[in-house]
Amino acid sequence: MSTLVLSEIYIYPIKSLGGISLTSAQVQERGLQYDRRWMLIDDSGIFLTQRKIADMALLQVALSPDGLVVSHKTKDLAPLLVPYETKSTRSTLVTVWDDICFAFLVSPEADTWFSEALGFGCRLVYMPENSIRLIDPNYAKHNEKVSFADGYPFLIIGQGSLDDLNSRLEEPVPMNRFRPTFVFTGGQPYVEEKWKTFKMGDVLFYGAKPCGRCNVTTINQDTAQAGAEPLKTLTGYQKKGNKVIFGMNLIGLSTGTVSVGDRITIMETGGTSSGE
Repeated sequence: MSTLVLSEIYIYPIKSLGGISLTSAQVQERGLQYDRRWMLIDDSGIFLTQRKIADMALLQVALSPDGLVVSHKTKDLAPLLVPYETKSTRSTLVTVWDDICFAFLVSPEADTWFSEALGFGCRLVYMPENSIRLIDPNYAKHNEKVSFADGYPFLIIGQGSLDDLNSRLEEPVPMNRFRPTFVFTGGQPYVEEKWKTFKMGDVLFYGAKPCGRCNVTTINQDTAQAGAEPLKTLTGYQKKGNKVIFGMNLIGLSTGTVSVGDRITIMETGGTSSGE
């Protein structure tokens, strides 16, 4: 069996905006530090994503000593600084899929900036520590909490899985179409779908369920243009029930630091991967 090595780490501080590549990260219960702790909502408090607003892909986020720096890839907008610690005490209820939890409204300045960037009224919110959103109890291990991510704190994808997909496509797609937390090298394509309990470095993870994919995978993250692929091709060989799957949703069973280059040690597997 080839050595499994953590090769890439990503966070997406503001849900559905551009990701940030890291060499190491702090693993927390809700996800990696800063990952999807901010989110854009509409006037009804409902979450916004690229599923309906592809132009969100054009908003890039970077980490600075003072907070997040958000910029637009094509519009001539001055970058927005979002402090890591919100001073706002204005709270509101927000909806993420079937979950309702409370969040802090970041600032009127942030709302104005994002409304101008996207061309319609929206608001930026932050999830504080005392806002509780739980993982689906059918898959949770110990009533774990999650951030504003779709449903799980982490997502892992093998480079071999993407390579296999790209071998079936006329035009290859980059990994950023799938918005992973972790990428690894080694192992057979789709082997991550079998993992139950494993360690990355010294941190323990649990494979909750394969990740069902949506139209975000068809959006070019550099241009916000959408097409049919890779969802069309994945549908032909990566379908389980009514879901097209790619990658594995994870829950953290411990906390700590993970770094690019960490060995991945598999402790328990279950089932068969769909790509076989």
